[in-house]
Amino acid sequence: MRTTISRTLDLRGLTGPLPVARTAVAMAAMDSGELAEVLTTDRGSIRDFLAWSRATGNLLVEQTEDGGIHRLVIRKR
Repeated sequence: MRTTISRTLDLRGLTGPLPVARTAVAMAAMDSGELAEVLTTDRGSIRDFLAWSRATGNLLVEQTEDGGIHRLVIRKR
């Protein structure tokens, strides 16, 4: 399995379904096993990403928060 980030998505400032929707589009172009780093300021999107990950089989491998910026690392199934 790869351990380096393949793509970083800076989605700070976006709210509602947009962070997950843009991540889904970006991940569709990625290969299985690649990692995407997502940066978001929408605290509510964390819950959305958890549900989306379960529904799609993409693995949320890391979640951190620093200064209001949430960082998620997601491995494509």
